[in-house]
Amino acid sequence: MTAAKTISILGATGSVGASTRSVMAEQPGAYEVDTVSARDNVDELARLARDVRARHAVIANNDRYVDLKAGLAGTGTTVAAGPSALVEAATRPVDVVMAAIVGAAGLAPTYAALAAGRTVAIANKECLVAAGDVFMEAVRRFGGRLLPVDSEHNAVFQILQGHAIGEVARLVLTASGGPFRTSSAEEITAARPADAIAHPNWSMGAKISVDSATMMNKGLEVIEACHLFGVARDRVGVLIHPESIVHGLVEFTDGGHIAALSPPDMRVPVAYCLAWPERAPRGAIEPLDLVRLGRLTFEDVDVARYPAFATAMTALDAGGAATNILNAANEIAVEAFLAERIRFPEIAALVGETVEAAICEGIAAPATIDEAMDIDGRGRRLALERLDLRPAA
Repeated sequence: MTAAKTISILGATGSVGASTRSVMAEQPGAYEVDTVSARDNVDELARLARDVRARHAVIANNDRYVDLKAGLAGTGTTVAAGPSALVEAATRPVDVVMAAIVGAAGLAPTYAALAAGRTVAIANKECLVAAGDVFMEAVRRFGGRLLPVDSEHNAVFQILQGHAIGEVARLVLTASGGPFRTSSAEEITAARPADAIAHPNWSMGAKISVDSATMMNKGLEVIEACHLFGVARDRVGVLIHPESIVHGLVEFTDGGHIAALSPPDMRVPVAYCLAWPERAPRGAIEPLDLVRLGRLTFEDVDVARYPAFATAMTALDAGGAATNILNAANEIAVEAFLAERIRFPEIAALVGETVEAAICEGIAAPATIDEAMDIDGRGRRLALERLDLRPAA
């Protein structure tokens, strides 16, 4: 009988964490949970730690330690709190670390897992956007492995199994176009947070849903793909695909194309990463019915409609720390929009202004995680300075 795989879920209370728990629940005995973590949601963390019988639970907010301790009293689950405890938990000996912490907060623990030689299923694209060279060097140096959880990168990863990257002419990532793909300029300007979060195909957290609406998410994914697969920007393309069925495709040097199709359900790439190099049973994932779909459509990216995507490509071309600054500024801008401090179009404007300022300063790329975090803080300060100069929404 095959031994159960041990899994740690960093960011267990988020949408990827929920998909991970769902996949594991459908395969009793296949997985055991070592560690679960959350930022602030101590009640939910305690509840799910009990449900999955986690051995260890970490709350990133130091102030919530006592609450978590009380919530897990009598369970046998050990408890810790604070950023350093999260980093330490990421190095625990497990088969797979699901790195699903949103934003720059995920950099240090994800790096720690790789430095410990772990297999990391990475759902935090900001790691490679903010410090791609540092992370890929860690993979080479410490012998860990990165398995991409984002549906697009996971699709490309699956297609590339058994193929050398030298056989690849181009990688293509797809994007749904978000909730404003056909909206007028007036409708986009008037959009409220609830409108931007209402993704047509996917159920995701607020931050990534807004990134999908601006298509910053796809810009970050292009940057991530360049690092993850070791290709130049001109070998990564993007197509708008409203149905979200084709998640990625690869054009090979002989002119052949292979596409990866699946329902828009994050349990598909999560299951692939947890079971890798094998495949898991489909479980409750709905079968793909191409006849019922009837058609699959594709469009070019309209950069006038999606200026945030264009800004991401500018940052990628600029090199240095520009992509790190891009990510930091975007986090500030999205937070401001969700708090209704700025209007939707100002997300891209604020990020663009911040990236332009950083490019002018010529900030060097980070060589370590500490440097990456310092640059992230610098990018946030640059963005906040520009945010404070903007009129209230």
